[in-house]
Amino acid sequence: MLSGTVMSPDLRFTLRRGDPGYPPQLELTPRPPRVLYGLGDPTALRPALAIIGSRKATPYGLDCAATFARCAADHGVAVVSGAAMGCDLAAHRATVEASGTTVAVLGCGADVDYPARARDLLADLRAGRGAVISEFPWGMPPARGHFPARNRIIAGLAYAVLVVEAALPSGTFSTADHALEAGRDVLAVPGSVFFHGSAGCNRLIRQGAAPVSCVEDLLDSLAGCGLIDPSDLRTAGGGTAGTTPLSPDSSDPVLRALLAQPMAVDTLATALSMNAVAAMQSVAGLEADGRVARYPDGRYGPCAPR
Repeated sequence: MLSGTVMSPDLRFTLRRGDPGYPPQLELTPRPPRVLYGLGDPTALRPALAIIGSRKATPYGLDCAATFARCAADHGVAVVSGAAMGCDLAAHRATVEASGTTVAVLGCGADVDYPARARDLLADLRAGRGAVISEFPWGMPPARGHFPARNRIIAGLAYAVLVVEAALPSGTFSTADHALEAGRDVLAVPGSVFFHGSAGCNRLIRQGAAPVSCVEDLLDSLAGCGLIDPSDLRTAGGGTAGTTPLSPDSSDPVLRALLAQPMAVDTLATALSMNAVAAMQSVAGLEADGRVARYPDGRYGPCAPR
């Protein structure tokens, strides 16, 4: 047996095309998998919202994934993703924390803990808080060629695919392409035109993806594709996030500058003609308040408000 596999025979299920319980939305897509191997709750495989994004996500991307996953969960919509590092895991975890339903689709056997840092999440889903599925047999190790196939299943389970952060080039485009081929809606969170990590989302919007810049945008799209009742729109923002969660108003010039474009402190000080020490103190205060976060490359930029 491959190291890292789990054994939960009581919660294993296998669904073949034509079986009761095989997801009908997946059956109607091009090249549906002949068989699905799963662990967890097979009823979790209902029409869903897919949330995907960069593995090397910024705090902004992670918070967007979590914010919109919580919104979906609050309205009874299942969330599907690929359990990859970054935006995928953020969406899964936020859904579980909101007591929602989430499905992880793997590019390896459904009983394999991959990536290793997703082990705890996968264990929760396999225990019945959702489901972990794959078209690859039990114990199959991950391989590069498996992930495009995995992506078509993510798109096929979803009625809409939301890309929260993506650079160019990006593997998320594979899922978006599969979504379009299957006739699904593609949604994208816009980002700064100065940040390469948002170039993929901005291009998707230019190519026709629906922009999602607040909870109301997402709920409109979920209603439009039939995942929620339009009457639910009147509950928009009901504790999930504000009416414009990704662009809070502020008179603070430092916060406004960092929301517009992530910057290093020295760049920020130059742009605002500030003393470098004063700029650092201001940024530190904003970080402590959870308004901005330090990115892996040393810049500071926005987080979606909680």
